Amino acid sequence: MSPDASTHRSKRGELRIYLGAAPGVGKTFAMLGEAHRRLERGTDVVAAVVETHGRKRTAELLDGIELVPPRVISYRGTEFAELDVEAVLARRPEVVLVDELAHTNTPGSKHAKRWQDVSELLDAGIAVVSTVNVQHLESLNDVVAQITGIEQQETVPDEVVRRANQIELVDITPEALRRRLSHGNVYAPERIDAALSNYFRQGNLTALRELALLWLADQVDAALAKYRADHEISDTWEARERVAVAVTGGDESETLVRRASRIASRSSAELMVVHVVRGDGLSGVSAPQMGKIRELAASLGATLHTVAGDDVPTALLDFAREMNATQLVLGTSRRSRWARMFDEGIGAATVQRSGKIDIHMVTHDQAKGGRTWQVAPRERRLVSWLAAIVVPSVLCAVIALLLDRVLGIAGESVLFFVGVVVVALLGGVGPATVSALLSGLLLNYFLVAPRYSFTIAQPDSAVTVVVLILVAVAVAALVDSAAKRAREARWASQEAELLALFAGSVLRGADLTTLLERVRETYSQRAVSILRERDGEQRIIACVGADPCVDVESADTAIEVGDDEFWMLMSGRRLAARDRRVLTAVATQAAGLVRQRELIDEAGQAEAIARADELRRSLLSAVSHDLRTPLAGAKAAVSSLRADDVGFSPEDTAELLATVEESVDQLTSLVGNLLDSSRLAAGVVRPELQRVYLDEIVHRAILGIPRGTAGLDRIKVDVGDTAVMADAGLLERVLVNVVDNAMRYAPDGMVRVNAGRVGDRVLVNVVDEGPGVRRAQVDELFAPFQRLGDHDNTTGVGLGLSVARGFVEAMGGTISATDTPGGGLTVEVDLAAPREDTP
Repeated sequence: MSPDASTHRSKRGELRIYLGAAPGVGKTFAMLGEAHRRLERGTDVVAAVVETHGRKRTAELLDGIELVPPRVISYRGTEFAELDVEAVLARRPEVVLVDELAHTNTPGSKHAKRWQDVSELLDAGIAVVSTVNVQHLESLNDVVAQITGIEQQETVPDEVVRRANQIELVDITPEALRRRLSHGNVYAPERIDAALSNYFRQGNLTALRELALLWLADQVDAALAKYRADHEISDTWEARERVAVAVTGGDESETLVRRASRIASRSSAELMVVHVVRGDGLSGVSAPQMGKIRELAASLGATLHTVAGDDVPTALLDFAREMNATQLVLGTSRRSRWARMFDEGIGAATVQRSGKIDIHMVTHDQAKGGRTWQVAPRERRLVSWLAAIVVPSVLCAVIALLLDRVLGIAGESVLFFVGVVVVALLGGVGPATVSALLSGLLLNYFLVAPRYSFTIAQPDSAVTVVVLILVAVAVAALVDSAAKRAREARWASQEAELLALFAGSVLRGADLTTLLERVRETYSQRAVSILRERDGEQRIIACVGADPCVDVESADTAIEVGDDEFWMLMSGRRLAARDRRVLTAVATQAAGLVRQRELIDEAGQAEAIARADELRRSLLSAVSHDLRTPLAGAKAAVSSLRADDVGFSPEDTAELLATVEESVDQLTSLVGNLLDSSRLAAGVVRPELQRVYLDEIVHRAILGIPRGTAGLDRIKVDVGDTAVMADAGLLERVLVNVVDNAMRYAPDGMVRVNAGRVGDRVLVNVVDEGPGVRRAQVDELFAPFQRLGDHDNTTGVGLGLSVARGFVEAMGGTISATDTPGGGLTVEVDLAAPREDTP
C-alpha cells in the first residue's frame, strides 16, 4: 500500500460506474477487468463486494485481487453477507470494488442502501468502482415496470449516479445477450427457459437498451454543455443533432413548427422553437397566437424559447450557438421581389452568417405576400449620407449632358428639388442639408450664368438655393419625427410583448428560478441573480447560470427595485436603457415572488402555531381527567401498601400491586400516544420500509396492549405467512392502537385479525362485534381527541386511531373503517406487498 493511502484523505474519492441495460451484459466482468488494469499500474485495489452469480469466467477474474471479508448479518434465521464499511475504512485502499450499487442492505446494516455505504467511502477519500442496471435508476423505475411488467424494488437516485466521475456503458445487442443466456453463461440451466420467455424477451431487451443509451446521452450532453460554458466555447459542436425553428407568431408559424418536427424526427434530434421579440419584423404577436404555438410545441415534444434583439439574424444565430443547435429552420421571405432588391432580408442574412449551422428555408402560403420594405435605422442612415452626395452629382451630370439644351433654369431647379426631397425622405436633417447645399452649388456652378463660377448674378439663384435648403430641412425633420415615433412605437411594442411574456410566466405558476432563467435566456446573459440588502447585509436570494454576480459592483447590468432592498444582477452583455425599463418591472415581479414566498412561509408558520395552540388546548382539556385517574389509582394503592397501621394479606397486596401496574400501563399508553402524536405533527416520522411478517408483528402488538384491557383471549389471529412492506416498529404501534380500540368498544365479543394479499397490496383487517359507528361519523373516527359514543374518560384521550392513521400514511398506506356484517366495526389497513426479491 502506498504511503498516501495510509494518510487521511480530505479530497472526496472518485466514483466510476459501469452501467448496463440488463443483467448479464458484463458489468461485473468489466469492473474486474478495470481492477486488474489498475493493479498492473501499481494502484492499491481491493474487492469489498463482487457478485459473480456463479459465473465461472467472472469468478476467475477475482484471482489476484485482495478481498475485504463481508459483514455477516443474521436476519430471520438466515445469514446475509453485506459490505463491511468499517473494515474498508480500516484497510483504506486507494480503490475498492463495490458491486450492485442499488442493493438494499439487510436490516441491521449501517445504512439502508448500498449507495449510502459507497457515499461514506467516497467521503473518506476512497475511490469506488461500482455497477448498476438501468432498471434500478429511480427516474426510470415506472418506465421499466411498464415495459417488463416487473417493478424493481431496489432503486438508486439518479443524482447519485449522475455525480459519478465516470459512467461507462456496458453495451451488448439483445441477440447476443439472449445467446449468452441460452449458453448458460448468465443463469443456471433450470432458469434459462423462463428467463428467455419473460424478462429477456427481445422486445424488452431492445427497449431497455434504448433507455440506457438515451439516459447516458443526456448525461453526456449535460457534461458537454458544462465544458463549453466553462471554456467559453461558442462555436457549434455537432455532437448531437438539435433543430431550432424560428417563428414570427404569424399564420405560417404552425407550418414551420410541424415541418421542423419532421426534420428533427428523421435524425432523432431535439426540437426548439424560438421567437425573437423585436419592435417590428418578428414581433407584435398576440397572446392567443403564442398560446397556440406553445400548445403545438408541447404536443410535439419541443421547447419554446423567447429572445430579445433588434438584429433578428444575430439574435437567432446567437441563440442557436448557445444551445449548440446544428440546424435552423426559417420561413421564406414574406416581402415582395422589389423589396428584396434593396434588402437581402432576414433569411439571406442568416444564411451568410450561419457558419457551421445548416439553414433550412421552408416555403409557406404567406411567402411573397408583398410585405412592406423596411430598412434598419443604421442602414438607413448610411444610405441617406450616400444619397446626399450621389443624387445631386448624378442629377447635375444628367442635366448638363442631356437636358441642358431643352430645359431652362426653372425645369432644372425642379429636378434638383426632386432629388433633395428623395434624400430628405430617407431621413436625417444632416444628409438633407448637405444634399440641398450641394445641389445649390452644383446648380449655380454648372447651370446658372455665369457658368463655372460661384458668382450669383441673379437673385433667383440665391432664392433657389435657400428654398432647397428649407425644403430639405423641413421634409427631413418631418421624416425624422415620423421615424422617431415609429421607433418608439416599436420599442413600446417590444416592451409590451416582453412584459406579457414575463407576466405570463408568473401567472402560469413559474417560481423565482424559472423567471430568472427566462430573463437570462431572453437577454442572452451568462447569469442572472437576485440580491437582497437588509440591515447592511447582502445576500443572494436566487441565481441561474454560470458564475453569477454576488454584488452590485461586479455586475455588468444592475437593476434596482424601487424599495432599495432588491437588486437584479446580470452577467453578460450590457443592456440598453430601454431594456432596463422592462427589467425593472421584471425585477419588481421577482421581488414580489420573494415576498410572496416569505408570506406563504409566515402564513404556514402561523397556521402551524394555530394548530399547535388548538392541539394544546384540546390536549389540556382531554387529559385533565385521564392523567389524574391512573395517578390517583396508583397513589391510593401505594399509600395503602405503605400504611403501617394496616396489615394486608398476600392476596390484597397482589391486588394493590396489580392496581399500580395497571395504572402505570395506562399512563405509559397515554404518554406514548401523546409522544407519537407530537412526532407526527412535527413531521419527524421517517419509516424504514422492509419486508416484515404479520404473524410476528400482530403477536408482539397483542403483548403490547395495556394489561387493563381484559380478555386478550378474545383475540383471534389468522394472518398466515403474509408479509408486508412496512416499518416493523410503526406497524406494531398501529396494531396495538387499533386492536386495543376494538377490545375497548367490543368488551364482550370476539376481535379477529386477518390479512390477505390483493395484487401488489396487502389488506390487514381488525374486526370487532361492538356497536360500530354511524356512517356519518367514520371520517371523525381517525381525528384526534375523538371518543365516539364513549362518555367515560377513563378509556383514553382519543389519540389511538389518529396516531395509527399518521403512521400508516407515513408508510405509504391507507387506513379506513367500515361496518362489520352483522354488527360491529372493521378497520382496514392497506399497505404495499413486498416483491419476491425483497429480503
